[in-house]
Amino acid sequence: MKRIFPLIIILVSLSLIGIILIQVSWFRSMLEVREEQLAEKVVKAMQVTADDLIQQKGTMPSLKNNRIRPNLNWPSDQLMMEMMKPSTISQKFTAFEVEEKLRKNFNDIGLRDTRFEFVITSDAGFLSYDELRSKGFDKEVEDTIRNRSFIFPLQVPAGSSLEGLVPEEVMVVVVPNIKHIVFRELRWMIAGAVLFTLILLAAFYVTVSALLNQKKLSEIKNDFINNMTHEFKTPLATISLAVDALRTEKVANDREKGQYFTGIIKEENKRMNKQVETILQAALMDRQEIQLSKRPIRVHAVIEQVLENFDLQLQSKGGHADIQLNAVNDEIMADEVHFTNLISNLVDNAVKYSKDNLLLKISTVNTSKGILIRIEDNGIGMTKENVKKIFEKFYRVHTGNLHNVKGFGLGLSYVKTIVDAHNGKIKVDSTPGKGTSFTIDMPAGK
Repeated sequence: MKRIFPLIIILVSLSLIGIILIQVSWFRSMLEVREEQLAEKVVKAMQVTADDLIQQKGTMPSLKNNRIRPNLNWPSDQLMMEMMKPSTISQKFTAFEVEEKLRKNFNDIGLRDTRFEFVITSDAGFLSYDELRSKGFDKEVEDTIRNRSFIFPLQVPAGSSLEGLVPEEVMVVVVPNIKHIVFRELRWMIAGAVLFTLILLAAFYVTVSALLNQKKLSEIKNDFINNMTHEFKTPLATISLAVDALRTEKVANDREKGQYFTGIIKEENKRMNKQVETILQAALMDRQEIQLSKRPIRVHAVIEQVLENFDLQLQSKGGHADIQLNAVNDEIMADEVHFTNLISNLVDNAVKYSKDNLLLKISTVNTSKGILIRIEDNGIGMTKENVKKIFEKFYRVHTGNLHNVKGFGLGLSYVKTIVDAHNGKIKVDSTPGKGTSFTIDMPAGK
């Protein structure tokens, strides 16, 4: 599993990177293709407009639109030649009329919302003033990065009688923000591709999380089996030795020794029953089948009873308990058995994870909603990483050189479950080498 897991991560990561790179390359190609398609449409709209305009090119100029050079006087041969000369597009149409024709052809070809600016200019020097241009052309034509220009010559057909008689004119159309237009057309495809990429990333994350959880569960299972084997092996070995001692003639004839060894067997049997009960409680917590029998109980009485049961363990650690039961109202609605086990587990943890000269502080104080119970010790403490995980099932804090700590890692998980079942809250503060404190906020009894 240790070798396969990194391999799976690498292969899936490479696959995702490859898919993303292929998509990016595909998008670039698609943008280029769509931009060229847009350019073809613009040129086609210009061609249709040019054909319409060229039909009027070369006809006699109208007096309404014809602009005569100001230095010509009447009567004059030059004036007559100027008036009889075939007119240009700039003389036949206004800028508004040309823009209307371009807009109509843009709409017909599928470019309804596409902006454009245009100019029609002549190559003849003496007619250079004869131009048609839209208002925003000069501004847009300067931006060659975002905008794209299209040039279309306005020429009479080759072989026509007017060929060479009329000046050559050119139509220039500028489409602003052409890449933005292409992006706008592809927005749904881009959104879909991004969405499915995110789904793939989410699936990858879920898969990796599931693999990590499976790996963690496998490690927890192995630790649990090892701990359970150790917890049952010790009492079984003690019982076996006691039974062997009872079979000896010396012990069989001594009643006091017989009672001593039978007492050992009974205590070890109780110990194994307690371990079995702990495992069963964990199974019930998994299935959410804990049945609470709530009734009014006194918190102070429960704390005093638990401390009385741990008196010998405290003495063995050379420690003592500092009790400050300051809550005026210590009555809560709780399941007495489970609440007693809750306090017992926290005191047991304080005893187990401590060295000599243990100082156990237990205090209570009333709050606006109930009672606050604080259990504090001067034991080995925990790191922030351990504090985050201590309520996880089967999790056990690494104790370094302290090897006398036993258990399945179910105690604090059970504590958290019981506190939550009573609608309470529990908080942990710990400093390595200085100790740990658990604060329980229980609602008042009604």
